[in-house]
Amino acid sequence: MMKKKSISASKASLFFFLCQMISALDVPLDSKLLEELSQPPTITQQSPKDYIVDPRENIVIQCEAKGKPPPSFSWTRNGTHFDIDKDELVTMKPNSGTLVINIMNGGKAEAYEGVYQCTARNERGAAISNNIVIRPSRSPLWTKEKLEPNQVREGDSLVLHCRPPVGLPPPIIFWMDNAFQRLPQSERVSQGLNGDLYFSNVQPEDTREDYICYARFNHTQTIQQKQPISVKVFSMDSLNDTIAANLSDTDIYGAKPVTERPPILLTPTGTTSNKVELRGNVLLLECIAAGLPTPVIRWIKEGGELPANRTFFENFKKTLKIIDVSEADSGNYKCIARNILGSTHHVISVTVKAAPYWITAPRNLVLSPGEDGSLICRANGNPKPSISWLSNGVPIAIAPEDPSRKVDGDTIIFSAVQERSSAVYQCNASNEYGYLLANAFVNVLAEPPRILTPANKLYQVILDSPALIDCAYFGSPKPEIEWFKGVKGSILRGNEYVFHDNGTLEIPVAQKDSSGTYTCVARNELGKIQNEVQLEVKDPTLIIKQPEYKVIQRYGHVSFECIIKHDSTLIPTVIWLKDNDELPDDERFLVGKDNLTIMNVTDKDDGTYTCIVNTTLDSVSASAVLTVVAAPPTPAIIYARPNPPFDLELTGQLERSIELSWIPGDENNSPITSFVIEYEDGLHEPGVWHYQTEVPGSQTTVQLKLSPYVNYSFRVIAVNEIGRSQPSEPSEQYLTKSANPDENPSNVQGIGSEPDNLVITWESLKGFQSNGPGLQYKVSWRQKDVDDEWTSVVVANVSKYIVSGTPTFVPYEIKVQALNDLGYAPEPSEVIGHSGEDLPMVAPGNVQVHVINSTLAKVHWDPVPLKSVRGHLQGYKVYYWKVQSLSRRSKRHIEKKILTFRGNKTFGMLPGLEPYSSYKLNVRVVNGKGEGPASPDKVFKTPEGVPSSPSFLKITNPTLDSLTLEWGSPTHPNGILISYILKFQPINNTHELGPLVEIRIPANESSLILKNLNYSTRYKFYFNAQTSVGSGSQITEEAVTIMDEAGIPRPAVGAGKGYSETLFATSPVMHTVRPTFYKVQPLYPRIRNVTTAAAETYANISWEYEGPDHANFYVEYGVAGSKEDWKKEIVNGSRSFFVLKGLTPGTAYKVRVGAEGLSGFRSSEDVFETGPAMASRQVDIATQGWFIGLMCAVALLILILLIVCFIRRNKGGKYPVKEKEDAHADPEIQPMKEDDGTFGEYRSLESDAEDHKPLKKGSRTPSDRTVKKEDSDDSLVDYGEGVNGQFNEDGSFIGQYSGKKEKEPAEGNESSEAPSPVNAMNSFV
Repeated sequence: MMKKKSISASKASLFFFLCQMISALDVPLDSKLLEELSQPPTITQQSPKDYIVDPRENIVIQCEAKGKPPPSFSWTRNGTHFDIDKDELVTMKPNSGTLVINIMNGGKAEAYEGVYQCTARNERGAAISNNIVIRPSRSPLWTKEKLEPNQVREGDSLVLHCRPPVGLPPPIIFWMDNAFQRLPQSERVSQGLNGDLYFSNVQPEDTREDYICYARFNHTQTIQQKQPISVKVFSMDSLNDTIAANLSDTDIYGAKPVTERPPILLTPTGTTSNKVELRGNVLLLECIAAGLPTPVIRWIKEGGELPANRTFFENFKKTLKIIDVSEADSGNYKCIARNILGSTHHVISVTVKAAPYWITAPRNLVLSPGEDGSLICRANGNPKPSISWLSNGVPIAIAPEDPSRKVDGDTIIFSAVQERSSAVYQCNASNEYGYLLANAFVNVLAEPPRILTPANKLYQVILDSPALIDCAYFGSPKPEIEWFKGVKGSILRGNEYVFHDNGTLEIPVAQKDSSGTYTCVARNELGKIQNEVQLEVKDPTLIIKQPEYKVIQRYGHVSFECIIKHDSTLIPTVIWLKDNDELPDDERFLVGKDNLTIMNVTDKDDGTYTCIVNTTLDSVSASAVLTVVAAPPTPAIIYARPNPPFDLELTGQLERSIELSWIPGDENNSPITSFVIEYEDGLHEPGVWHYQTEVPGSQTTVQLKLSPYVNYSFRVIAVNEIGRSQPSEPSEQYLTKSANPDENPSNVQGIGSEPDNLVITWESLKGFQSNGPGLQYKVSWRQKDVDDEWTSVVVANVSKYIVSGTPTFVPYEIKVQALNDLGYAPEPSEVIGHSGEDLPMVAPGNVQVHVINSTLAKVHWDPVPLKSVRGHLQGYKVYYWKVQSLSRRSKRHIEKKILTFRGNKTFGMLPGLEPYSSYKLNVRVVNGKGEGPASPDKVFKTPEGVPSSPSFLKITNPTLDSLTLEWGSPTHPNGILISYILKFQPINNTHELGPLVEIRIPANESSLILKNLNYSTRYKFYFNAQTSVGSGSQITEEAVTIMDEAGIPRPAVGAGKGYSETLFATSPVMHTVRPTFYKVQPLYPRIRNVTTAAAETYANISWEYEGPDHANFYVEYGVAGSKEDWKKEIVNGSRSFFVLKGLTPGTAYKVRVGAEGLSGFRSSEDVFETGPAMASRQVDIATQGWFIGLMCAVALLILILLIVCFIRRNKGGKYPVKEKEDAHADPEIQPMKEDDGTFGEYRSLESDAEDHKPLKKGSRTPSDRTVKKEDSDDSLVDYGEGVNGQFNEDGSFIGQYSGKKEKEPAEGNESSEAPSPVNAMNSFV
């Protein structure tokens, strides 16, 4: 070592710095080494110097460090020790110096403001962190202020001040309106850097009352809002109108028009200003000008150019932005505002100061005992920073003395260090703009040599290329490195080797004889170590046949060769490129082992094709160009299947593989796309050819996998787009050697066929799977879960073996192994089987039946013990049958029903039972063999239910005021009948229903005579039977009382009544009693039997309702098949009919009826179609009043005409006819002189015809009232009651005679008027 002599301080610094560069150690980044070496602490992570925290969250002050041994941590706060144990809200993370201050548990962030510093310490020194200033973020509210409205004249400038509250950090300012939309900004209107909103000139559209300034505080994620500012711009026109309204005509008035103005600066003010910015920050300069037109801003730097790539213009060029400023950016910056009337400018003098920054930061120093070194700390700034040193966190002036240390300004010089000289030094460079703090340790180590390169590491290089052999090492003092070749070779020297400082040996040109073992030796005064590595020199990879330039005709095919030679120990990979890119994803490109073939070449295949060969050590490539030319005209090409391949040859015969090659036949103008290889097993299946494999059409050899003990023959079939060729001639035969079987039989199963046996089955191996002669099977079995030995038997080539004498249904482990004359197949896997099943022995017990309702019951039973099942439990079967009906004692054939419940289920439901019946059931367990014994029969009875509808309802013997009803009892009474319920109501000619009358009839009756009905009236009847449970289904009928042929006026019917409450009688004995009326409450509300009668534009809807009284109905309807919402119409009162109006003719509609307040239930949907009105019901015309009146009128008219003619003939002109007629006026014809031309005495009878309208389409007319053609040649069709008739909106039938033929016009005029529709509507108002 060089010793320090008497030289100057500056020379000594330089000298020791050079010594450091020469002798200081670099510690390799080897994790294992770093774990073993002692090391002073190093700060690895710390919080920022200026740390602004969220006052709502816990404060985390980071301090992480590493060292050996692991360091301990302590903190100072505001320069004094911070005892965290005395503050329950402060904790330190384990194995870390990071502090967590638990603000969320009641602490206040303001209480922990201050300057914090962390110290990490171990036995070799102490490292310190930066001074971390903790300040909680603040987002104060806006101070309240009274904002006066801004009234501005059009064209003037305006500044809206924001003046946000002072926050930490400063808020982000933006302007929005009441709708939270950003206010648009432009060259005329923009926001300044201070947050104010500047208007270079205001326009009328700037008038608004919601200019709102928002301040966003990012740390606390809060936004504060200033009160809205109002701006009103007065235009010159409106101002002149205001002045004119307040001055007389003689006054001189008028505001000056908007005048243009030259620019003036709104900010900054004056002509010059100063700006100081720190090095590395962003410089922002701003100029905003007023003027009309709006001024344009331009920026220049006096005496220089604006820095390129770092200069940006923002806010419509009003802001100059220079990033990463340096001292060179100092100078005068001028902004110029200009419009058509002139310009103005402002000069900003910019001075760039600098907080300290590193020129040379101190670096860790690792020295050996007795060595010299130095730490250098150089920083710059503006003003120039001062440098101070600390040792282990203590100013070096008061730190413990170290004779090996000397401080010389920004350098600490160490000489003849010892292990106690280890310490951590801190360099602090500071000026008025900031400070830098760096930790650097001096670690004095005495370590023997270590070699870090793994022993016997293998290096491989290519012949004639450089070889680099590593010997990574460490030691203190620094070891010396020597290299030897071989175990006992001499030290390597000379120009053929290069020795690097990091221990690496370089052989510039490796030769074959360079291969071998190399030994690296590292030694220092504390020891010696050596390591051996291996070097292998490989032959280079060569392309011995490169691809060649090709010219190919379009639609032909071309092949490029790339045959390589390489070191036998390296595996090459070949990649083909087209124009230095991947080959197109096209099946026409076929890459072979040593070639590239392109089929059906097209013009786009032109290009350069490159073959690249890569190994792990080298890479070579070769290229060739393909040129595609047009094909010359050729005669018509005949395409055909290829000719069969020929000259098949077998080579490379091995036990399990062989190589087959062939020569392709003529492809017949269609390229061969593939070859199919088939084989024949002449030993096991002679004459049968099997598919072996398929290869691309460019391949003429294939390596085939073979099975043992097969006598192979092969043939090849060529395939092109036309089809397959004929097979080639078979190749020579090749018999493979026998071998043990490779596999065992599959699908092994064990299932017993009888209670005392076990049938073991399997799928036998195919012939070629036997691998040799003498194929047999070793069948083995033993009872599961019993300590038994395997029982085995060898059987011939069969697929089944039966084991007899087994217990019933016991699990067995089974395996079947193949063997032949050469040995056994691999050990087979075991399967689980069972011996045979037997019928179950025990019946299910404790069978219980719970009757749920009249048609459903639930049955329970206890499961049988699994051992008694004696097989796979498949489930339980329930047998049940009806014994008899409790309402009828007649017996019938017993039909048993069976329900199966799978698995271990212990209950089930019995549906479809008949009410009021006696049943029996039993339960049986089922396994794979069959059913077990039945449980004792269980008897249960079903309760009564509602009856079915009466078997028939027949209405006979219609008279003027009575009808006879006969009925049959229900087919299924489902209980004891207690009564019948009869309901009926009249139907008028508009299809409306009258009031409903209800009669209860004893159950033993079968007929009823209803009296005191209205004559010539249609009635609708509803009839059902009733048990104690409730009413059954209804049966409905319609009937009509006959007309009073004597013309007796029909008795008046009260409004809404169609049945007079008088006497009725039952048959066979007539009784005269007043009917009793009952209101029967149904079991549940329901709406049913919705019926419709449709005309062209409206429809009558009627329905039946059962449920609580006073229901509020509504009708919903819509176009059928449409997805539109239903339309809803409310029905007034509780009527059961409604007229839908305003419908479209010829349209299909859907309709349903609902009731409000009853759980929202509705009827089922009905569909009807509007169109021409239905033909009216034909009745006997001879019995109708209007027809009798018409006939009388016609007879009277004929009689009068005859009398007149007779008088005229007899008078012979001797006396005036008029006087005679006046004197003998016939009172019978007076009604003929009425304006309406009708016979009043028959009007009510004519209107009666309207009552014969049907309730709905298809209503029956009693057979004894049907009009027959032979009975009368006249019909309502002749008078228009056919397809041309129409319904009025109220449902009445109008225009009955509109279609009448022109018969006897004089008569038609007197009798063709329709009955009044008003009278018809009065029937059920």
